[in-house]
Amino acid sequence: MRVLLRNKRTFYYCLYQGREPIVDENGNRTGEDRPSYSEPQEMTANISPASGISQTEQFGNLENYDKVIVTDDMDCPIDEHSVLFIDKEPEHSIDGEPMYDYTVRRIAKSINSISIAVRKVNVS
Repeated sequence: MRVLLRNKRTFYYCLYQGREPIVDENGNRTGEDRPSYSEPQEMTANISPASGISQTEQFGNLENYDKVIVTDDMDCPIDEHSVLFIDKEPEHSIDGEPMYDYTVRRIAKSINSISIAVRKVNVS
Protein backbone atom coordinates (compact mmCIF):
# COMPACT_ATOMS: atom_id res chain seq x y z
CA MET A 1 0.00 0.00 0.00
CA ARG A 2 1.33 3.40 -0.95
CA VAL A 3 0.37 6.73 0.54
CA LEU A 4 -1.08 9.15 -2.03
CA LEU A 5 0.41 12.65 -2.00
CA ARG A 6 -3.04 14.27 -2.06
CA ASN A 7 -3.99 12.46 1.17
CA LYS A 8 -0.94 13.66 3.09
CA ARG A 9 -1.23 16.32 5.78
CA THR A 10 1.55 18.29 7.40
CA PHE A 11 2.25 17.78 11.10
CA TYR A 12 5.23 18.23 13.42
CA TYR A 13 7.02 15.86 15.78
CA CYS A 14 9.61 16.19 18.57
CA LEU A 15 11.91 13.28 19.36
CA TYR A 16 12.61 12.31 22.97
CA GLN A 17 16.21 13.11 23.95
CA GLY A 18 16.28 11.95 27.57
CA ARG A 19 15.75 13.67 30.89
CA GLU A 20 17.28 16.94 32.05
CA PRO A 21 17.55 18.29 35.60
CA ILE A 22 15.28 21.13 36.71
CA VAL A 23 17.11 24.12 38.17
CA ASP A 24 15.66 26.93 40.28
CA GLU A 25 16.03 30.67 39.68
CA ASN A 26 19.51 30.62 41.32
CA GLY A 27 20.78 27.89 39.01
CA ASN A 28 20.68 25.17 41.69
CA ARG A 29 19.38 21.70 40.88
CA THR A 30 16.05 20.91 42.53
CA GLY A 31 16.52 17.13 42.51
CA GLU A 32 13.74 16.72 39.95
CA ASP A 33 14.03 16.24 36.21
CA ARG A 34 11.84 16.58 33.13
CA PRO A 35 11.78 15.06 29.67
CA SER A 36 13.80 16.79 26.97
CA TYR A 37 12.66 16.89 23.34
CA SER A 38 14.23 17.97 20.06
CA GLU A 39 13.01 20.99 18.14
CA PRO A 40 9.82 20.35 16.13
CA GLN A 41 10.44 18.71 12.74
CA GLU A 42 7.96 18.88 9.85
CA MET A 43 6.59 15.74 8.23
CA THR A 44 3.74 14.81 5.90
CA ALA A 45 1.68 11.61 6.14
CA ASN A 46 -1.84 10.27 5.90
CA ILE A 47 -3.67 11.03 9.17
CA SER A 48 -6.97 9.29 9.84
CA PRO A 49 -9.93 11.38 11.03
CA ALA A 50 -10.71 9.07 13.99
CA SER A 51 -10.00 5.59 15.29
CA GLY A 52 -12.08 2.60 14.28
CA ILE A 53 -12.40 -1.13 14.55
CA SER A 54 -10.31 -1.84 11.46
CA GLN A 55 -7.35 -0.07 13.04
CA THR A 56 -7.84 -1.85 16.38
CA GLU A 57 -6.78 -5.19 14.87
CA GLN A 58 -3.70 -3.57 13.37
CA PHE A 59 -2.32 -2.75 16.84
CA GLY A 60 -3.62 -5.85 18.64
CA ASN A 61 -6.01 -5.12 21.50
CA LEU A 62 -4.89 -1.51 21.88
CA GLU A 63 -8.02 0.65 21.79
CA ASN A 64 -6.71 3.66 23.66
CA TYR A 65 -5.84 5.85 20.67
CA ASP A 66 -7.56 8.56 18.65
CA LYS A 67 -5.92 8.71 15.21
CA VAL A 68 -3.64 6.67 12.99
CA ILE A 69 -0.80 8.15 10.97
CA VAL A 70 0.30 6.12 7.94
CA THR A 71 3.57 6.89 6.17
CA ASP A 72 5.54 5.18 3.44
CA ASP A 73 8.79 6.70 4.73
CA MET A 74 10.47 3.60 6.12
CA ASP A 75 13.18 5.81 7.68
CA CYS A 76 10.59 7.64 9.82
CA PRO A 77 12.35 8.53 13.10
CA ILE A 78 9.16 8.75 15.19
CA ASP A 79 9.15 6.28 18.09
CA GLU A 80 6.87 5.57 21.06
CA HIS A 81 8.48 8.37 23.10
CA SER A 82 7.88 11.12 20.51
CA VAL A 83 5.32 13.90 20.88
CA LEU A 84 3.30 15.37 18.01
CA PHE A 85 1.65 18.60 16.89
CA ILE A 86 -1.22 17.48 14.63
CA ASP A 87 -4.18 19.80 15.20
CA LYS A 88 -2.11 22.89 16.03
CA GLU A 89 1.14 24.63 15.17
CA PRO A 90 4.21 23.93 17.33
CA GLU A 91 4.43 26.12 20.42
CA HIS A 92 6.42 26.14 23.64
CA SER A 93 5.59 27.10 27.21
CA ILE A 94 7.42 29.86 29.07
CA ASP A 95 9.84 27.20 30.36
CA GLY A 96 10.62 26.15 26.78
CA GLU A 97 8.75 22.83 26.96
CA PRO A 98 6.73 21.80 23.89
CA MET A 99 2.95 22.26 24.15
CA TYR A 100 2.10 19.21 22.00
CA ASP A 101 -1.38 17.79 21.44
CA TYR A 102 -0.72 14.09 20.69
CA THR A 103 1.53 11.32 22.00
CA VAL A 104 2.50 8.09 20.25
CA ARG A 105 0.81 4.97 21.64
CA ARG A 106 2.07 2.23 19.33
CA ILE A 107 3.91 1.73 16.05
CA ALA A 108 3.20 -1.06 13.55
CA LYS A 109 5.64 -1.59 10.67
CA SER A 110 4.85 -3.51 7.51
CA ILE A 111 6.86 -4.07 4.34
CA ASN A 112 5.88 -0.79 2.64
CA SER A 113 4.43 1.43 5.37
CA ILE A 114 4.48 2.41 9.02
CA SER A 115 1.27 2.95 11.02
CA ILE A 116 1.44 5.05 14.17
CA ALA A 117 -1.41 5.04 16.71
CA VAL A 118 -1.62 8.42 18.49
CA ARG A 119 -3.59 9.67 21.50
CA LYS A 120 -4.85 13.22 22.11
CA VAL A 121 -3.54 14.82 25.31
CA ASN A 122 -3.89 18.18 27.03
CA VAL A 123 -0.54 19.75 27.90
CA SER A 124 -0.68 23.02 29.80
